[in-house]
Amino acid sequence: MATTPSSEPVTTPALSLPEELVLMLLNEESGYFHQLPGWHLNCAVVGAALAELSLLSRIDTDPESVILLDRAETGDPVLDPILQEIADNPMRWNAQFWIERLAPRAETIIDLTLDRLVERQILDHHEGDFWTLSKAVWQTELFSSSEEGTAAEFVKTRISRAIFQNEIPDPRDVIIISLIDTCDVFRFIFELDEELEERIELICQMDLIARAIARAVSDNVAGPLMQHSALTKPIPTVPLRELLLNRHLRAGNLPALVADVAGRHGPVFQIKLPFAKPMIFLAGPRVNRWAHRNGRSFLRTRDYMQDFERLYGAAGLIQGLDGPDHFRMRKAMRPGYSRARLEGQLGDLVRYARRHMATWDVGAAYCARDMCRELINSQISPLVVSVDSQDMIGDLISFKTRALTTHVAGIMPRFMLHTPGMKGRSAAIERVVERVQRGHTPAQRAGCPRDLADDLLSLHASDPRLLPETNMKFMLSAPLLASMYLGDGFSFAAYSMASQPELRDRIRVEAEALFGSGDPVAGDLTESSIDVTRRLIMESLRLYPIVPMSIRNVMNTCVVEDHELPDGARVHLAPTASHYMSDVFPDPTTFDIDRYLPPRNEHLGPGYAPFGLGTHTCLGSRWVELHMAVNLLLLAHYFTLEVTPAGSGPRLSPFPSLSLSKKVKFRILERRREIPA
Repeated sequence: MATTPSSEPVTTPALSLPEELVLMLLNEESGYFHQLPGWHLNCAVVGAALAELSLLSRIDTDPESVILLDRAETGDPVLDPILQEIADNPMRWNAQFWIERLAPRAETIIDLTLDRLVERQILDHHEGDFWTLSKAVWQTELFSSSEEGTAAEFVKTRISRAIFQNEIPDPRDVIIISLIDTCDVFRFIFELDEELEERIELICQMDLIARAIARAVSDNVAGPLMQHSALTKPIPTVPLRELLLNRHLRAGNLPALVADVAGRHGPVFQIKLPFAKPMIFLAGPRVNRWAHRNGRSFLRTRDYMQDFERLYGAAGLIQGLDGPDHFRMRKAMRPGYSRARLEGQLGDLVRYARRHMATWDVGAAYCARDMCRELINSQISPLVVSVDSQDMIGDLISFKTRALTTHVAGIMPRFMLHTPGMKGRSAAIERVVERVQRGHTPAQRAGCPRDLADDLLSLHASDPRLLPETNMKFMLSAPLLASMYLGDGFSFAAYSMASQPELRDRIRVEAEALFGSGDPVAGDLTESSIDVTRRLIMESLRLYPIVPMSIRNVMNTCVVEDHELPDGARVHLAPTASHYMSDVFPDPTTFDIDRYLPPRNEHLGPGYAPFGLGTHTCLGSRWVELHMAVNLLLLAHYFTLEVTPAGSGPRLSPFPSLSLSKKVKFRILERRREIPA
């Protein structure tokens, strides 16, 4: 029986062996799973599925064969395809044969199992493919009707009792113990001595099914053929002349450039520049899927971020963390970047946006990029760190832009950070941090809603190793720098709306419904109520992704699309290149918000990645979507804009992130109604 804090207890069906295996493999410190070589994990997962079919009396297993007993479906989408394949095969093959044959299905089995554990409120899924145990309370009849805990605790309790107590374990526990022992994961879960290891070995011999499956898994794991990488192909080199003549390079459209090159040379290619190491690029939906699922095992961010961190006197910022520390930091910061927190501040968000919009003069033409950055910062600053930083945001952004261009992109010499102008802008960081700290004393914060600065200061106080004082300068000023990224993203959405009157008019209909007779509350901003606004933002993010690429260092040699990436190599992941691939998004250069309607649903899958992929997926993606939608609705409701210069598309500035060129301006043609004070 399971309960949630806000619901009555509900009957909970027993966990399947694949579910129990996944729960045992979950590493609660890292939010992922104990790292196993792919073949080990695949064999263990398939073995668990076969064992579950045996316990359900659908198959029997002996050393020579897997025998079909009953082909009736179980109703389990994990098990039934496997049962069907066994039933349709006229030959009797042993367990090892079936594990080898079914191993390619393991990824699907894991995905379905994780989805079901989330649906049953046993696991919570987080952006970046992290999982944590749900807070839902479980009750089980295995021990007593009053015993409560998480589902994973029940599984581990059963297994620990079987190992540490001299009792004959249940056949289900024997199978799980055998599979985990074969995977060599017990050492991560329990402290084992020689006597306990002998006990585990004895348990693994107790059940015929367990012996047959464990033997098959073990044979495959040990098989030298499975340990060798397939023959790999050399990474193709793109001629520098071809690159320089590419029209997308001249336009500053990096995602389209990488997509074009990948279409000619494949998803893995390299560019050799004079007097520099080759630049390896990864692009395309299959590479995206690999990076999202497997990048945490082979790639790390720390190396290229170190010089940037030192500029702020920091080390181990979330942008450069990997593994469990990165996961812990994300967990601590997640509330401050959540959509739920912004929904709780919706009234303030609207008020700050209106107050800034009221300063715009009809007939005036503003630099679109700066106009949108200042608009967004007028809201981000008080909402996130409870200060006004409009007088300093320009200096903060200028310093970070120069730092990224110098130490991350590597396209400017380092002395450019030490000019008199940059030194003055660097001093703005100290001033804004002092302003935030001065406003976050207990007396100043009494009765105030919690903000991100409160979260960060609390984390520093409770875990100064994870968030040391040396990192606080950057961490307290970084939220304001989100005004650059969010402001640039909003500027593209505003450009897309202003340059397409038909879409602007449809957004105005949604704005009138929401703001025409009072301000909306959080529950009013549903997908249906802001449908056109939401899809315009999605399409704008597709065509103009703010962070089109990320840099990683290979920490473990890996093979991607038949190309070997050696350890120590630096790779440029281009997840948004697939935004310009016609097999993912037909007619990719056309602005078409209907891509996101069924049955097309072109955004579903690894080809749509405006917020990045894997463990470093943007922590505030859902905040960004809501924040941009509210501002776009208000803009359409109160103003009519004109884009200058008019043209076939926006002029782009590609470094250090994608933004509108400074030459693009928004002219205020009309204020359609008075803005409430």
